[in-house]
Amino acid sequence: MMSTLWGDDPSQDLIEFRKRLDEIIVTFAARNVSDLFPILAPFDLQGIESKAKEQLSWFYGVFESMIKNRRNIRDDGKEEEKISKDFMQQLLELHWRGDEKNSLSINEVKALLLDLMVAGTDTVPTAVEWAMTELLRHRDKMTKLVKELDMVVGNQNTVEDSHIPQLVYLDAVIKETLRLHPVAPLLIPHVPSETTVIGGFTVPKGCTVFINVWAIQRDPELWDDPLRFQPERFLEADINYRGNNFGFFPFGSGRRMCVGVSLAEKMMALLLGSLVHSFEWGLSEGTKPSLEDKFGIFFEENGITCCYTRCTTS
Repeated sequence: MMSTLWGDDPSQDLIEFRKRLDEIIVTFAARNVSDLFPILAPFDLQGIESKAKEQLSWFYGVFESMIKNRRNIRDDGKEEEKISKDFMQQLLELHWRGDEKNSLSINEVKALLLDLMVAGTDTVPTAVEWAMTELLRHRDKMTKLVKELDMVVGNQNTVEDSHIPQLVYLDAVIKETLRLHPVAPLLIPHVPSETTVIGGFTVPKGCTVFINVWAIQRDPELWDDPLRFQPERFLEADINYRGNNFGFFPFGSGRRMCVGVSLAEKMMALLLGSLVHSFEWGLSEGTKPSLEDKFGIFFEENGITCCYTRCTTS
């Protein structure tokens, strides 16, 4: 994710960055009494707000240092070739445009970078962990996937981007995993701009609306035998991640759906495909991985709330 967002920066301590990301996720996931009783918020009884501010300050300090370096290179003029056209650079060019309608403030640039780091570093591994858990519980599905990988990739090669379009069963395994175990079970909440009546229910303007995609994707009226891990169901129907099927939309739907769908789709395929293709997996006799999940993160920052579940299998 760091390479994708701002390139390979040798000044960054990967271990420290990973540690800080873990800490900020734990802080955002912590139960805060001030969320239940807003009148207590000014007192910050549990110290969560002060801790979050300290962690945000650290990340923003790192981003400010990188942005300053980019600005110096830009102002130099003689080192234009050193400026990489990564995601950070695209955001900075929007900032430097100076157009009030279309430009971004520096705070918006920093917030976007942090949002993408938090959202993109733990969610993909969590989804892959769920997929491995289901495959270990269903050896016939694992065997079928191994055969496809051997046929498409070959024993002497590693899984590459070019293989992904041909790995249809791998795609079905990932989709079935996200159907049963959506990483964001309540998606990103929406706030209606006007009062609306839907199905006889009044949805007030300004309220927070959560969509329980976890329940929808396990609805027996929408899916046959919904609690069964059956990737083949996605071989029989043309269902994608674009949110146009309201029985399956783990990334949301409409204009506010997850912006990282394409990246996540490729990352999950490469990671899961590589794990299954490169290693032989098995369990001790008489054991079976648990499907118990736990609350991972549910936080609100700048009016945006996120949540996801994590598999507890080790």
